[in-house]
Amino acid sequence: QVHMNESGGGLVQVGDSLRLSCAVSGRTFSTYAMGWFRQAPGKEREFVATISTRGRTTYYADSVKGRFTISRDNAKNTVYLQMNSLRPDDTAVYYCAARPGAVTTTLAYDYWGQGTQVTVSS
Repeated sequence: QVHMNESGGGLVQVGDSLRLSCAVSGRTFSTYAMGWFRQAPGKEREFVATISTRGRTTYYADSVKGRFTISRDNAKNTVYLQMNSLRPDDTAVYYCAARPGAVTTTLAYDYWGQGTQVTVSS
């Protein structure tokens, strides 16, 4: 069983930055592609970013490209999401997710965290 714990969310102002972290239990972290998703109130969960097992491949949603950066530290079993130039429409619960093998921008991940709230105030 894989357990994932997100942290780093909070209330910020427009233009501020936040770094989300997701710590993953187990010894197989380096075999998982990792993703970040978000869900705003009344909306469906949507893809934000994904990173391959060794961190060589990343993909981003168009809405966050150039502002957000996904990274991972396999020695620490942790994936990060650096969020810069935050906007009110970035307000959502952010979830990390894991799946064995290749990256995907779909919701086809096997394991999900409990989520962390990010609120961007104008």
